Amino acid sequence: MGSTRAAVGALQSNRVSASPRSRGAAWAGALLALAVLTGTAGLSSSAAATPGSSAPAGAQYPVGTIAEGLVTEITDPGGMPPGVVNGPCTPPADHPYPVVLVHGTFANENVSWQALAPMLADARYCVFGFDYGATADTDGRFYAEAAVESSAAQLADFVRQVLAWTGAAQVDIVGHSQGGMMPRYYMKFLGGASLVHTLVGLAPSNHGTTLDGLTTLAGLFGDAEYQFGSQVGCPACSEQIAGSPFLQNLNAGGDTAPGPRYVVIESEDDEVVTPYASAFLSGPQVIDVTLQDQCPTDLSDHLGIIYDPVALQDVMAALAEDGGPLAPLPPPACPVVPPFVG
Repeated sequence: MGSTRAAVGALQSNRVSASPRSRGAAWAGALLALAVLTGTAGLSSSAAATPGSSAPAGAQYPVGTIAEGLVTEITDPGGMPPGVVNGPCTPPADHPYPVVLVHGTFANENVSWQALAPMLADARYCVFGFDYGATADTDGRFYAEAAVESSAAQLADFVRQVLAWTGAAQVDIVGHSQGGMMPRYYMKFLGGASLVHTLVGLAPSNHGTTLDGLTTLAGLFGDAEYQFGSQVGCPACSEQIAGSPFLQNLNAGGDTAPGPRYVVIESEDDEVVTPYASAFLSGPQVIDVTLQDQCPTDLSDHLGIIYDPVALQDVMAALAEDGGPLAPLPPPACPVVPPFVG
């Protein structure tokens, strides 16, 4: 993951089109096994940072792997990844916006941010995270199942706490999947636009998903596709289906709210948010990037994108653009990135 500290990639200011390349299912299974076998051999400590009064001094947290994230599902599912402060923290002048990390559906902070949280802390950002969207069925491991509206209200409360801890006027938000889409509800309907400087979405479900056509089949049964999630304890699942009443409301009148900057980073091999271009946004102060346009050797998918060194370079660059209008960024280093493991 050393390449994740390099200068980052040119992000296109408009949507791009490309034909997804097919990947064999055997790849994913083999690489999952490889991730567990190789990643757990040298696990670093995943204890959360102790709340402090100033930003981290830098270069003190090891950057983790997806295997380490998966191990936390067993060892510490309710914990926070290294580098997360969740307490008083004074942002340095060169990184004035504290960063809030927002996981996706059926995930938690520990499993999602073993790479990005330490990278940000090592770069002296004040980093925060919270598990949201619990339901009656939540077992302390899998979150973000509740209605997106209620999760956005939780985000609003957490941002207020972060601003109180830091004295900052605004935050940056980095979210994965639902975590990249849900903050838009907070920004558009709950007064969050004035409190968010930049929203970075990694494979966000901004315009929902067809689940590779499965929702079209469900649509043969009327509105059942938008009700099934609530029936099985995951209202957020139905709300993220393309065409849902929730998404129609969220995107009515435009994708963005005035003020914040939006960066969307997506893989054309995303098998969860389909078609992959549904992740992208239109509007002023928006940059959409397809990873394969930057790096053809990047085969990351929906899960692996949060551990993808190319995507993480883009995140770091997007957050480093602290002032002025959103501008194109320098090209990333382009390693070969396998599916799933990042």
